[in-house]
Amino acid sequence: MTIKPIRNDDDLRVVFRRLESIFQAEEQTPEADERDVLVTLVEAYENKHCDFGPADPVEAIKFRMEQQGLTARDLEPFIGPSGRVSEVLNRKRGLSLRMVKSLHDGLKIPYESLLAQAQ
Repeated sequence: MTIKPIRNDDDLRVVFRRLESIFQAEEQTPEADERDVLVTLVEAYENKHCDFGPADPVEAIKFRMEQQGLTARDLEPFIGPSGRVSEVLNRKRGLSLRMVKSLHDGLKIPYESLLAQAQ
């Protein structure tokens, strides 16, 4: 395993090709260790060179819903009645500070994502 810094997009492509071949490596193997190091290098490179910006609040909520298998009904404790949940998910109503705090505390959605300007 020879690991070098990622200095440009060509280096990044080489690392991605290598990651494709070892991504499913069994834990506690040299390939798994290499994968973990390469992923860390990719994250560092992307954080330095790619400005993705914070997520759109509604997209952040929908992403968390997908991750946790939640329905709109599951959001009611955090946002309010079903009509309000629907308005938020359809971008007809913004998030109040109470909703932001509830979503952050209950679903662990980062404040940065919930307070970002909608795209």
